[in-house]
Amino acid sequence: MNKKRLFSKTLLAATITLATQQATAAGFQLNAQSATGLGRAFAGDAVIADNASVMSRNAAAMALFDSSQFSAGLNYIDTDIKVSDIQYGGQDIDDANNGSGTPVPNIYYIHRLNDKWAFGAGIYSNFGTENNFENDFGTSHTTVGASALGGTTEIKSVNFALTTSYRINEQWSVGGGLDVIYGAGTLKREVSVKNPMTGDITTAATLVDIDATGTGLGFNLGTVYELDERNRFGFSYHYSPEIEAEDGNQKVTLPLPDMLEFSGYHEIKDTKFAVHYSVQYIGWSDFDKIEFTNNPSGLSESVYDWQNGMHYAIGGTYFLNDAWTLRAGYMYDTAAQDELTSISVPDSDRQWFSAGFSYHFEKKHTVDFGFTYLMGDDVEVEESSIQTLKATTHADAILAGVQYSYSF
Repeated sequence: MNKKRLFSKTLLAATITLATQQATAAGFQLNAQSATGLGRAFAGDAVIADNASVMSRNAAAMALFDSSQFSAGLNYIDTDIKVSDIQYGGQDIDDANNGSGTPVPNIYYIHRLNDKWAFGAGIYSNFGTENNFENDFGTSHTTVGASALGGTTEIKSVNFALTTSYRINEQWSVGGGLDVIYGAGTLKREVSVKNPMTGDITTAATLVDIDATGTGLGFNLGTVYELDERNRFGFSYHYSPEIEAEDGNQKVTLPLPDMLEFSGYHEIKDTKFAVHYSVQYIGWSDFDKIEFTNNPSGLSESVYDWQNGMHYAIGGTYFLNDAWTLRAGYMYDTAAQDELTSISVPDSDRQWFSAGFSYHFEKKHTVDFGFTYLMGDDVEVEESSIQTLKATTHADAILAGVQYSYSF
């Protein structure tokens, strides 16, 4: 493969990663909007409404509050990405173990105007990933390293949301809002060469060096149906925009996936226990064509064959007493990548094992804690640049969150 085709391939990988997301859910979708949701694997999060963070999942659920709400928190994501059984150019090379720790903050406010209307504003993140390989990756037994396929991949995003809800009657509420998504990403790919005499690693060529930013405007719609005071259902739709990322005169345009989510919540009569669940559809097949303008490689568009994803979550909440609430959950998340895989953006089916609790004090104050162990699957990867690389990728993560909420 010549340098022009290699540049096009790695640039495509960069823009896919920038527009899509993270290392904490399949397809790099980031689930870290609240500590309460984290503690139950986000099961029922489109309808539970135990604090203001619900506006990030379903704007209609803001109608469930009888007062104004404030919530702010921090989730910390510790990822562990392993690349093993690596063959590069037909030779075995050393394994790579890439870990990173990332704080993901959030803040929300819901203002209850009257019995019918509520308005919300929130700042949180839906997208983000970090996977950095050392410059000498692949040079343990070869002269030319594999950093053209590894390198640096860092993505950050911020979602600015404005939402409103309206209570139609005792059973039905509706809501919606606007989402302004700001993203920033860094991607570097280089050809590294080892001097066989001294062992020194030098950069022979820089293939990609992108530091891009972009914005997009999306929207969301939702509804809540309350069967009675103990049972309710929520449904939400999030339209995700095309993101146009720029680095100098170069522009890359690509779509983000739309998302549909259905949630249910049921308190069991004469007990202190509730069960809740969610099913979410993520439209990753929207990535049928990526368009480029002013691209030095000459590439105007390319195909990246991802598949639609699903996640299924179930959880339980136990109301121990007026002060303490305990919760737990499990999620199964299906992979977005299909036949085309990559060591720089590893993806697989994933399982979430979650637990958390809330402490309520002075009536209007609540502190929440959540913890999740995310376990991925082994994935066989084969891709080519200067030489063909074969490897097995495996990504796990630990997520921990803390959140403070206040009811006005």
